[in-house]
Amino acid sequence: MPTTFDVDTPAAVARLMRFLAVEGVTGREAAIGKEVVAALKEAGVPPKAVAFDDANARIPEPTQTGNLLVKLPGAGAMKDAPPVLFMTHLDTVPLCAGAKPKLAGKRIVNATDGAALGGDNRTGCAVLVTLAAELARQKLSHPPLTLFFTVREESGLFGAKHVNPADLGGPAFGFNFDGRDAGDVIVGAIGADRWTVDIRGKASHAGVAPERGVSATLILSLALAEAHAGGWWGKVVKDGREGTSNVGVVSGGEGKPAGDATNVVTDFVHVKGESRSHDAKFVREITAGFKAAFASAAAKVRDHEGRPGKVTFTSRLDYVPFRIRDDSPVVKRASAAVRAIGRTPNLRVTNGGLDANWMVKHGVPTVTFGAGQNEIHTVKEYVDLGEFEAACRLAVALATG
Repeated sequence: MPTTFDVDTPAAVARLMRFLAVEGVTGREAAIGKEVVAALKEAGVPPKAVAFDDANARIPEPTQTGNLLVKLPGAGAMKDAPPVLFMTHLDTVPLCAGAKPKLAGKRIVNATDGAALGGDNRTGCAVLVTLAAELARQKLSHPPLTLFFTVREESGLFGAKHVNPADLGGPAFGFNFDGRDAGDVIVGAIGADRWTVDIRGKASHAGVAPERGVSATLILSLALAEAHAGGWWGKVVKDGREGTSNVGVVSGGEGKPAGDATNVVTDFVHVKGESRSHDAKFVREITAGFKAAFASAAAKVRDHEGRPGKVTFTSRLDYVPFRIRDDSPVVKRASAAVRAIGRTPNLRVTNGGLDANWMVKHGVPTVTFGAGQNEIHTVKEYVDLGEFEAACRLAVALATG
């Protein structure tokens, strides 16, 4: 068993640069999936150990490919130990399209103006491939491992949600790489609902007979005002419980604007929003608060004959909150591995969703580590190579310790 958990850093960085250069925004992961498979084979992973699942057939959004699953049999003294899961996601946010990675000292930056880099989460992809390469290169003992690369994480954790848990190989616990600092041990995350509202009013000439119309825009305005007055908007605090909410998209649906002209009463508005909390029941209460506000607003806006507008409110569970106990086996192993590479473990929870949310729901307690991502989802994004190297060493420690 190694004592320093060294890795071939130049090779790891080269993999990361290679992956960053491949476009693969959420839902369009075929090219990056192919590149990761090629890198795995170069690292010595046999083709029969690599497969894509059919999760894309169950994901309710167009998705080019399924999740990538790699099964590595145990080796050496640990070959019969309980299986362990390592995971990350293949996709990036759309802002990363056209990124061109460039080395700049101890960072990787983007040479393309107006785009994000994609360190979220090509850093994780490079960590997992480097793990496979180092296990083979150093002939290390390790338990059976599943390397799991998900699709459509950025647009709703869909790959992790729709994986068949039986395909994961029955792991005792999991380690997810998706964040900034390798010393962070994320043991909990928030839960969320996503919801949409179709507001149907009635068009009329706004200059000649506005009273004959039913304004979908007015229904939206009244609903948001009522949600705000009821304490459901933004940061939500009620009876000691906390959460957040937001309306992020207002349109006419299918990429069209809400409304056709200033002299026509708007007859249709499509709204997308979300509710979040670390309390699963409170997430649903926030969503219910918005649903009631839209129903109330629709009843208040009527045409000259007293006919009201209509709303269709649809919500879905995006991901469930979780909090793993500090004394659980997965947290103990994670903390020991962080200390083994010379870092101090920082146990914390996050207000963002992670693929780990769904792993915990699937019965696999999973903690998350960083791998050098900084300023993600912005044009200022960069990768800290010191943290990336530490994450690669951490993965080896986790797999062999």
